[in-house]
Amino acid sequence: MGKILGVDFGLKRTGLAITDDANIFAFGLETVNSKDLMKRLEVLVSQENVTTVVIGLPKRLNDEDTHITQNVLLLKDAIEQKIPQLKVELIDERFTSKMASQAMHAAGATRKQKKQKGLVDKVSATLILQSYLDEVR
Repeated sequence: MGKILGVDFGLKRTGLAITDDANIFAFGLETVNSKDLMKRLEVLVSQENVTTVVIGLPKRLNDEDTHITQNVLLLKDAIEQKIPQLKVELIDERFTSKMASQAMHAAGATRKQKKQKGLVDKVSATLILQSYLDEVR
């Protein structure tokens, strides 16, 4: 069984999370520059035996697309074309950035850590991935 990778895509930065070998828990992995994302995905697929990628799909509360929704759909298509052996899933990511900030606060993160956008992106990717794992169980 391969691992699952969670992606919180942003125009500048993208947070990544990965599962354990049994696909039970999600762990924050890193934040990468979005322009380097495809190269990083190719490396992770081979190094970590990733078989599925879960991308957070941003939607507004009224279910309308956000300014970045189309970019996420383009990313999904690009991954499917560039790495066809991967299964690519989309999952609703509403509230993940807010939940990431709240989780960081509850974990005792310092004010400086809470302002690190890359850390918030990585935590958001972890929440997206854990939500997917909980949903498929």
